[in-house]
Amino acid sequence: MGSAPAPSGQMTAAIEIQDLTKRFGDIAALDAISLRVEQGEFFGLLGPNGAGKTTLISILAGLARANSGTAHVLGQNVVTQYRSARRLLGVVPQELVFDPFFTVRETLRFQSGYFGLRNNDAWIEEVMHHLDLTGKADANMRALSGGMKRRVLIAQALVHRPPVIVLDEPTAGVDVELRHGLWQFIRQLNDAGHTIVLTTHYLEEAEALCGRIAMLKLGRVVALDTTARLIHRFHAIYARLRLDSALPAELEPRLASRVGDLHVLRIEEYAEVEQVLAVLRTAGCRIVEMELVQPDLEEVFVQIMKGNTAEPGSEA
Repeated sequence: MGSAPAPSGQMTAAIEIQDLTKRFGDIAALDAISLRVEQGEFFGLLGPNGAGKTTLISILAGLARANSGTAHVLGQNVVTQYRSARRLLGVVPQELVFDPFFTVRETLRFQSGYFGLRNNDAWIEEVMHHLDLTGKADANMRALSGGMKRRVLIAQALVHRPPVIVLDEPTAGVDVELRHGLWQFIRQLNDAGHTIVLTTHYLEEAEALCGRIAMLKLGRVVALDTTARLIHRFHAIYARLRLDSALPAELEPRLASRVGDLHVLRIEEYAEVEQVLAVLRTAGCRIVEMELVQPDLEEVFVQIMKGNTAEPGSEA
């Protein structure tokens, strides 16, 4: 069967998902979701545990079959054109899966062989260098630390130079130094034209790296937009105030949270800061500490996950 053609004048999507549903008994892990990731994007796929992220990735990678709907990688159907679809995709899984009988270099050579690649040692050496694995190249996999094993998983996903790379929690349990080195390498791949899809619970990573983000909840897409527009959707400013006395009753409606003498007040615009300060002066409250905080992706994520209805969002 041929691949679904892109509309006239529109580039084939790196990943295109249409009405994808996956059920486990009475539970809908994915509920008729549709997504389009363009070539060259750095795309974030976020959601709490159980939202359906890993199920979606498993379907793309051929590890699970959807009950209905379609998924394509660069125009190749992941079911009917699975061989070509697999070659176009590199996946870094959450789980630390490895063969304990081989060294790091042997593992990567075998992975190359799965894709029919010969004479791939130069690229293997480059990948190991960027992931700081060169010093462990001849070490047995079972002798590596958890962080080193995760580096090998990343190297395995990259060994056949796939144009589309899916990273499922790639920095979970990884030290700060590796995290920085990994993102530098992934940015280079993205700059070179590789499409990156990232799932992570480190929302500051997603905010810094991803141009667009989809948020999943209970198998449905509840937000889909550029990172900037998602954050700007929640335009409130927060004033963190530590006071030497109780918060005046007039400011209680603004209160977002309170821990001891630390009060977080919601402010719609900067002009309202002076109003808050005037109330505090009139009440005789002394400000011990004050900070104005802009909303970030974590705040947006929390607010969206609190909602109960799906919203399609606007495309970039």
